[in-house]
Amino acid sequence: MSALRIGVLSFAHVHAVGYLASLAAMPDVEVRGSDPDGTSTGRSVDELRGRALADALGVGYADTYEELLAWRPDAVVITSENARHRELVELAAGAGAHILCEKPLATSWEDGLAMRDAAASAGVLLMVAFPVRFASVFQRLRAEHAAGALGRLVSVRGANNGMLPTARDWFTDPALAGGGALVDHIVHIADLLDGLMGSEPLTVTAVANRVLHAGRAASETAGLVTITYANGVIAAIDCSWSRPDTSPVWGGLTLSLAGTSGTVEIDFFGQAARGIVAGTGRPLEARYGPDFDDALLATFVDAVRTGTQPQPDVHVGLRTLSIVLAAQESARTGRTVHVLREEAAPAP
Repeated sequence: MSALRIGVLSFAHVHAVGYLASLAAMPDVEVRGSDPDGTSTGRSVDELRGRALADALGVGYADTYEELLAWRPDAVVITSENARHRELVELAAGAGAHILCEKPLATSWEDGLAMRDAAASAGVLLMVAFPVRFASVFQRLRAEHAAGALGRLVSVRGANNGMLPTARDWFTDPALAGGGALVDHIVHIADLLDGLMGSEPLTVTAVANRVLHAGRAASETAGLVTITYANGVIAAIDCSWSRPDTSPVWGGLTLSLAGTSGTVEIDFFGQAARGIVAGTGRPLEARYGPDFDDALLATFVDAVRTGTQPQPDVHVGLRTLSIVLAAQESARTGRTVHVLREEAAPAP
């Protein structure tokens, strides 16, 4: 089996570090990255950008995206700022490379549709990076729900809380991120509900504020979002950057589901050894268990080898984006907002 060539376009996203390391550890995969706009801000791996990060991880590097695509990669992973997803998807599709794009798919509906159409016209796969849906506990939940263990699902409460991003501070810049906590944290839970129920979102009601970290962020830092679905389910999502700077971990994601036959609660990052640091008295938390990113990337690599479209695909990306855009409008206007619907893609 010949080695797959996989390029990583931009190291702007915090996940770029883990993706590069995971891909480099895969057998029969050759990895190169390019991060022409990157500037290192410190000495830790999480703060490195550009060639410095590639060298630290022992992967190949190209000074420009054009140079990387001239290497003729079979596929690329896009880990840029959210607002730059479209240009890089179109660039990669034009080079005939299959694409794994970081979430959210885009920062506007127009960009999301353009990305869908670019991949379709080029005949390349486009997958959206939602790693949490690859957790084994979620696969079990899907199977139990499909078997009727919960009866008719009625309501869902989800929380995706984290620390204010600082190593990659563009997350708090609306021009590059497309917003703040609403953009960053709604989509993971929206994807899980899409994968669990397969039901169309209908309306969104949201409130948001910038009370937390007001002096450090130019966008909303806390939000509460309510979504109604075509199957009658009402979902509420806490999508706040509410973890303090002293938190021993970045954050977490939980789901609580209620059905006519039972309830279930899931803490997706709950496997951890916890304690106290003797010298400082600060909490200590060491997480363990499978790496969801590894499962995500393994699925993408397998899809590239077989030519089979993996999930979550661009249509999932658009549905989750529609919820974010509706939440932003609702928070801005104080009204309940109907989500956008995807029209049929033009024939390639």
